[in-house]
Amino acid sequence: MGIEHIQGTSKVRLLLSLCLFILAGESSCFSTPSFTTKSSGLTAASEGRTLVAVTREDGKNSKLLKVISDDLELGSTTELLELPCIEHASGADIDILGPTLKSKDWDYVAVTSPEAAKVLASAWDIVRDNPPPVVAVGVATERSLEGFSIDVCFTPSKATAETLVAELELNGPSTSLLYPASARAKKTLQNGLEARGVEVTRLNTYDTVTANWSDDKKKASEEVKIACFASPSSIKGWLQNTNENNNVIAACIGETSATACRNHGWDESKIFYPEKPGIDGWVQAIKDAAASITVAHS
Repeated sequence: MGIEHIQGTSKVRLLLSLCLFILAGESSCFSTPSFTTKSSGLTAASEGRTLVAVTREDGKNSKLLKVISDDLELGSTTELLELPCIEHASGADIDILGPTLKSKDWDYVAVTSPEAAKVLASAWDIVRDNPPPVVAVGVATERSLEGFSIDVCFTPSKATAETLVAELELNGPSTSLLYPASARAKKTLQNGLEARGVEVTRLNTYDTVTANWSDDKKKASEEVKIACFASPSSIKGWLQNTNENNNVIAACIGETSATACRNHGWDESKIFYPEKPGIDGWVQAIKDAAASITVAHS
C-alpha cells in the first residue's frame, strides 16, 4: 500500500503540473499586448518595436496616445516617445480680444484650432449672454469649443481653411468675421474670405514657438522611426531640434502638415496622411507608416 500511495501521489503531482503548464500557455495566448510610453526620452526602444514620436505641445498628446494604446496592432508593435516640438505663448493682440468681441455684432467668429478655441474661451464671458455665431475648422476644434460651452454654427466638410472659405454661407455683401489666430497662421483663410467680399478682422492672439529640447531628448530622437505631426509648426520644431532630420517617416494629421513636409524636403515615400484630417485617419496614417517599415525590411 505504501508504494501504491507514493505512486498515486506522484501521478497527482504530475497531473497538477501539466494543468498549470496548459493554463500558463492559454494565459499567454490571450493576454493583451503590452504598450509602452516613454516621456523621459532617456532610453532606446524595446527590441522589435518601432519607436514613434508624438510632437504636439506638452499636454496635447494624451488622446493620440490613448487611441494607439487601445489599438491591438499598434499597441503590440509600437513604442511611443513624447517629444513636444512646440509651445504656445501669448500673441500681440491678446489684450484686445475681449473689447474687439464686444465692439460690434459680428456675423461670424472663425476658430481654426483647439488652441484658438482655448484663447477665445478666455474672453468669451464678455459676450456669453449675446454670443456671435462661431464657425470651427475641424471636429477637434468644434469639440474643444463645446467643452467651453461655446456653440458652433458651422463646420466645413473638410478641416482646412480652404474648405471653410469655399463653404461658408455669407450674410450679404458686408459680412463681418473676427479671426482670432496664431501669429504664425498663414493668410489662407483671411485672403480667401476677403476675396469673397468678407470684412475680416484678424487678431494675433497667440503665438506658436519652438520647444527647446534637452540633450537627452535630442539623443533619443535619433532612434525615432516615425514622427507624428499635427501642424507645420511642429515640423519646424522637429527640424530645428534634430539638425534638420527629414529622413524620419512623417505620419501627418492631414494635408496641410504633409505639404509642409514636402516643402522641407521630405521624400514623398516617407509622408503618410489621410485625405480627411482627424484622429482616426491620423492613426491609420501611423499604421501605414509602420507597414512601410515592415515592407522595407522584408
